[in-house]
Amino acid sequence: MQFLYHPDSGLPDITIEGEAYRYIFRVRRHKEGERIALRNMNDEYLYFYRIDRVTRREADLVLEDRQKRIVMPQKSLHIGWCIVDPKTVEKTLPMLNELGVSKISFVYCERSQKNFVPDLLRLKRILINSSQQCGRSSLMELEIVDFVQNYMKMYPLSTILDFGGTSLVEACEISSILVGCEGGFSDEERNLFKERDIYALNTPLILRSETAATTIAAKSLGL
Repeated sequence: MQFLYHPDSGLPDITIEGEAYRYIFRVRRHKEGERIALRNMNDEYLYFYRIDRVTRREADLVLEDRQKRIVMPQKSLHIGWCIVDPKTVEKTLPMLNELGVSKISFVYCERSQKNFVPDLLRLKRILINSSQQCGRSSLMELEIVDFVQNYMKMYPLSTILDFGGTSLVEACEISSILVGCEGGFSDEERNLFKERDIYALNTPLILRSETAATTIAAKSLGL
């Protein structure tokens, strides 16, 4: 763990309890008097606290120091990800977070199953846990967009991943891209893409949506 997330990080004194308490004292085995690093994921600072008092269920921490420490890729990538099974998203999200994706828009396309509804609060918790492990200093943005048409209006510079597009090369300059769900885009949706740059991955194989999203992140962010 690179740091512990706490929304009140930065205050002179804070108390930790619950899951955070169990992790720090039962898993990591920290003791009274030791220093631990915390972030609030809202600013660029790493806060160092001394463990001042420990009881059976909570611990009081005292702020001793802070350091401005940004841990993010130099490039930024926004992915429009057409809605897939939430379990698939939950398994893939930590990888996209570690790769440095800055934002994901979950988009309902015509072939998305409408009963799939992303739980943004649950996904935020997954992102926090991932960031604590990889050291990422800012939280990925998440949103839900009702239709592909609305996504196109919201992101007029977004590119598209689809069959027949230009081969996506290593470290290409893409800042935003829309990835289809299982089954791809409908003909009506493809009509919306006529004025957009369309890319494809250089493989004869049919990739799952999450594989495509992860590959795009690695290529676009220059890893």
